[in-house]
Amino acid sequence: MPTRRTLLISGASTIITALLSPRAMAAQRRLKPLKPGSRIRAVNPGTWMDPDTDLQALRERCDQQQWHLEIPAAVTRQWRYFSGTDQERVEDLRSAWNDPTVDAVLTLGGGWGAARVLEAGFRFPRHPKWSLGFSDTSSLLLAQWAAGLPGAIHGSSGGTEAQWQRTVDLLCGRPVAPLLGEPRRRGIARGPLVVTNLTVATHLIGTPWLPSLKGAILVLEDVGEAPYRVDRMLTQWRSAGLLQQLAGVACGRFSWAEDDILPGDFTMDEILEERLGDLGIPLVLNLPLGHGRPNQALPLGAQAQLDGKHGLLSLMA
Repeated sequence: MPTRRTLLISGASTIITALLSPRAMAAQRRLKPLKPGSRIRAVNPGTWMDPDTDLQALRERCDQQQWHLEIPAAVTRQWRYFSGTDQERVEDLRSAWNDPTVDAVLTLGGGWGAARVLEAGFRFPRHPKWSLGFSDTSSLLLAQWAAGLPGAIHGSSGGTEAQWQRTVDLLCGRPVAPLLGEPRRRGIARGPLVVTNLTVATHLIGTPWLPSLKGAILVLEDVGEAPYRVDRMLTQWRSAGLLQQLAGVACGRFSWAEDDILPGDFTMDEILEERLGDLGIPLVLNLPLGHGRPNQALPLGAQAQLDGKHGLLSLMA
């Protein structure tokens, strides 16, 4: 029979564990909204960019907010199909994250390479920053939230003015409108958001950079993957037991080549519903985010509500 001392120690350990969990630590680290004079550092942890890429529109958008955007020459560096060696890209991220005068880190480019930066030794410091990116950058956004750091926003600096304004509002701490998708399974789910590219996150399974999904609302998107490949990846998630403790699940845009589907095959919506529709939780498809337009921004770790009856995903105050 457990003694009073044992129970006290056990209870204290439970409390300490809860206080030290990534979500508890994140809740204690409030990020200051961006304001006029805030500094943003651009990085490129993935595939190399054309040196002639026109970034003037991005500069103008930041100027309108009176944000100081820094675009180092390193973002157009090239080594093989990366924007520099793994170690060079690690140092770029370390420099941005460890600079106390930098308020936000904005990812340019994409392709492939961010997970290699994590493998090569990049670790997030204990202080949070805003960060913005999607696609390949999902690995860094997920790792940031797994480290207990708020501020990771799944979104793009491109797109329409309305899309950009939503991103600005999130960075400035202002409320944003709910996103509307297609309802597939009824119910109301509440929990922290985990938003990611499916392929990128699938390749983080078994690493410390995939955050806990217990009680979370998972939002997935992907591009260039046929339904049978999405089926394969979701089967891996199911087999690994990663979907069974979710509060809710939603999908953004999934796009693929038309000739990837033959007569009699599952359509994309059919395979998403077949693989995600039997979890006993709300399911919404075709939210306006992911590759293509619009790509509406969502913050990882933010408390949200998913309404499976009406197809609405809302951020909670």
